Amino acid sequence: MSVTAPRGFRAAGVVAGLKPSGNRDLALVVNDGPSRAAAGVFTRNRVKAAPVVWSEQVLKGGRVHAVVLNAGGANACTGAPGFRDTHATAEKVADVLTDSAGEVAVCSTGLIGERLPMDLLLPGVDRAAEELSRGDGGLAAADAIRTTDTVAKISFRQGAGGYMIGAMAKGAGMLAPSLATMLSVITTDADLPADALDRALRAATGVTLDRLDSDGCMSTNDTVLLMASGASGIVPAEDEFTALLTEVCGDLTRQLLVDAEGASKAIAIEVVGAASEADAVTVGRSIARNNLLKCAIHGEDPNWGRVLSAVGTTDAVFEPDELNVAINGVWVCRDGSFGDDRDKVDLRPRDVTITVDLSAGPHSATVWTTDLTADYVHENSAYST
Repeated sequence: MSVTAPRGFRAAGVVAGLKPSGNRDLALVVNDGPSRAAAGVFTRNRVKAAPVVWSEQVLKGGRVHAVVLNAGGANACTGAPGFRDTHATAEKVADVLTDSAGEVAVCSTGLIGERLPMDLLLPGVDRAAEELSRGDGGLAAADAIRTTDTVAKISFRQGAGGYMIGAMAKGAGMLAPSLATMLSVITTDADLPADALDRALRAATGVTLDRLDSDGCMSTNDTVLLMASGASGIVPAEDEFTALLTEVCGDLTRQLLVDAEGASKAIAIEVVGAASEADAVTVGRSIARNNLLKCAIHGEDPNWGRVLSAVGTTDAVFEPDELNVAINGVWVCRDGSFGDDRDKVDLRPRDVTITVDLSAGPHSATVWTTDLTADYVHENSAYST
C-alpha cells in the first residue's frame, strides 16, 4: 500500500502525458488529517530546482496537506518561468482540494533545463484528484514517479499500538545526496508535532538515504518529505518512532541501491576504527566515488590498493602503516601492506562488502555504492537526446 498504508492518506498516480513512453508520470498524495504536521530534507546542491525552493518554503510552516510529484521533467535551471510553473502547480492542487497553496509541496524529476508542459501537467492534477484512493492509489503513485527506475520502490512498517509508517521513493541515477535522496514521500498516522518529525527524519536519513552514493553525482531535486495525519491517535515515544522510521528509510536505501542504473554489484563500505563518525563517512564517500575501484569490483578484481589510494585523499585521522582492508571478509591488507592472498576473495556474488579499519578510534559508518559498468555509461551517454 506504500504511502497509503497509514490511515488518513489517499494517493493517485496518473498519465499526464509528460513521459514519451505514455506511462504514469504524475502522482498526488493527500493528507486527510486530522493533523497536517510535516517535515522535509532537501538537496544541498546550490543549484536547486524550482520545486525544491518552493517546498523548502512550505516546510518552514511545518504543515503539508498534499504533495504533487511529476516525472518527465525536473523543472531545474528554468529561471523565473520555472518557479511560476511550480507555483501554478501548487495553486492547481490547492484549487482541487479547496485549500491554500501554502500547504502544498511540489516535487519534480527528469531532465534538467527544460520547462514543464503545463498544458499537460495541470489537467493531470485534475485526473489525479479524481482517482485519489487508499486502495490502489499508493502503488500507482509509486509507479508514477519513476524515471529510469526499473521497479517501483515502497516500504511500510507497523509500530507499537498499531500506528503505521508507509513510504515510496524513486531514484536510479544521480545518487550522491547530502541530506536526502532523489524523491521520497513518507507518511505516518502517528500523532507527532512537526519538530519531532523533523528530528526523527534527519536522524533516520542521516544514517540511511544520506549515505547512498552510487555515482558521486548530486541531484538538483533531492527531496524527502514526512507527513503525519495523526489518524491513529497514537503518540509514540520519539526514539521508538525514529527507530521504525530508520528501518523504513534503510529499506528504501537498499531498494534504490540494487536498482541503480546499470549496476551489477551492491557495495557496502564499512569504515571502522575512525577518530570520529564524520571521518568514517568522509572515508566511505571517498572510496564510493573512486571510479578505478568501482571498475575493479565490476571486473571481480579485489584490487585493494585502490581502496588505500582513496582513503589517502581524505583529511581523516589515520596512519598509513596502520590501515587494514577486508573484501568480503578476507583481510587482503594489514598494517598498510599486503595481507591474506587476494585470490581468496570471492567477488562473484552481487553483494560486496569492503571493510576499512583506520585504527584511529572507536567510531564507524557505512556508505553504500555500486560498481561502474558499461550499461551505466550507455544509459547516461544520451539521456537528453
